[in-house]
Amino acid sequence: MSRDRHQSNDYTGPLRRLLTAVLVVLLAAIFILWRIDSPRVERFRAQVTDRLVPNLEWAMAPVTGTVNLLRDFQSYQRLSEQNGELRSELRKMQTWKEAALQLEQENARLLDLNKVRLDPRLTYVTGVVLADSGSPFRQSVLLNVGARDGVIEGWATMDGIGLVGRISGVGENTARVILLTDASSRIPAVIQPSGQRAIVAGDNSAAPPIDFLENPDLVRPGDRVISSGDGGVFPEGLLIGQIAADPGGRLRVRLAADFERLEFLRVLRHHGTDALKANPAVISGFQTEAAEGPLTEAEAIAVDN
Repeated sequence: MSRDRHQSNDYTGPLRRLLTAVLVVLLAAIFILWRIDSPRVERFRAQVTDRLVPNLEWAMAPVTGTVNLLRDFQSYQRLSEQNGELRSELRKMQTWKEAALQLEQENARLLDLNKVRLDPRLTYVTGVVLADSGSPFRQSVLLNVGARDGVIEGWATMDGIGLVGRISGVGENTARVILLTDASSRIPAVIQPSGQRAIVAGDNSAAPPIDFLENPDLVRPGDRVISSGDGGVFPEGLLIGQIAADPGGRLRVRLAADFERLEFLRVLRHHGTDALKANPAVISGFQTEAAEGPLTEAEAIAVDN
């Protein structure tokens, strides 16, 4: 057995060296053939290429597939990176969109404030709403204008369209506004076109009711409600809202102001009507006229002086 193994090893070594030599010679011949610059050799190379290359497509298929797989993987990697960048840009765009929407809403409210036509004798100062009361039993907001801006207690406040409330407390830099919906709010109003006078009484609801109406039969849902100016607290002609009827049949006011989004308020500088000053001469003159009859011209001049 050991002798057979020794004989096989004796044949395997020379055969391996022979095959290696033949392979080296063959490769060297192919290399030399491929490097020869001759028209005949070029035609021979072309014929060999035409014969061998089409038949080697099955051998090149794994290599081609591997190359395509690597290219696809690189493409997927680039797509993943681009997708991440697009998501980041989308988040930034959403942030800018939200900021743009907020600016658009603020701009719309400011434009509404500028479009409201008021009595030219009235001037105003615009304030930003800082906070609300947050209580269902007291409807009020806080403005960033106060005594330094000349704000006086009792002045009316409006948003872009309708009446909101009145100033009920003034600090140096802030002012408190009692809204129309507050239970302590009572506003003299006129209902158009009937001209009926009434009181808009707040009851902590979004639609305050109408009280002390002269003739309810002349009032219809949809009629405009404006301030009457009675009492000299509010200017005359400020829009409050429209008449609406609740399910119980009671007349209420659908307010024109948007109380859910109060951001800017216009404080109207209204100093009211001039108060009557007591004049003893006038009073004594009326007393004399009432007691003794009409005064003569000379007596009237004496009383005036």
